[in-house]
Amino acid sequence: MGGRTERGRPRARFHRWSKQIVSVNQFNQNWRVIPAVWKFTRYLRSLFKIRQAEPQDDLISALIQAKEAGDKLSEDELLAMVFLLLVAGHETTVNLIGSGVFELLRHPEETDKLRRNPALITSAVEELMRFTSPVFLSTERYAREDITLHGVTIPRGEMALGVIGSANRDEQIFSEPDALDLSREPNRHLSFGQGIHYCLGAPLARLEAQIGINILLGRTANLSLKESPNSLRWRQSLILRGLEALPIKIGE
Repeated sequence: MGGRTERGRPRARFHRWSKQIVSVNQFNQNWRVIPAVWKFTRYLRSLFKIRQAEPQDDLISALIQAKEAGDKLSEDELLAMVFLLLVAGHETTVNLIGSGVFELLRHPEETDKLRRNPALITSAVEELMRFTSPVFLSTERYAREDITLHGVTIPRGEMALGVIGSANRDEQIFSEPDALDLSREPNRHLSFGQGIHYCLGAPLARLEAQIGINILLGRTANLSLKESPNSLRWRQSLILRGLEALPIKIGE
């Protein structure tokens, strides 16, 4: 996106704003994220002006140039696109890698399988996506008409949430859904969504996780949790699922 900018230390500020934006754990408390959203929005609009005056070899400059070429990308659309790529892409990939490594440490036999065969990383990441469900709930949807699903009627106008984490453990779709199997094929998980809501950054997220996890395992012979799994703290968020921190130790 451009790394450091002309003003301060944006990476630290971005991390703080991003964490605040996804920290809501009740749907009636969305107001709590407004200060972070406002600061982040103001920062991005300022950055757009800088990149418009002095384009760089980065995504924001490319999106601005697309706008100027007449591709109907308004400033609000540009803002929404960058906001989505930064916040959604950063938080979800962090949770995938963190929770994925956590589960690998809890399943040493699967980790050994991956160490012996690094080419397994492709199916391994798909299984870690299914097993950890970094995006645990879908964003809210509202029924356009009364609809009955499996004997339950959702009235017109009512909010509904899809529990992706539950769908990823559906015993009618997955054999032994509560078991971690890095060689699982096929793997029809819903962690990247489906249809028109399929994740825009899915290829990049897969690549980041594949490279990060394989490099970590390739450079460290003995990894283990520094604390009991039950003592680890999970982030407070309705939508996302991830650890606050993953303390690990490297053996000799």
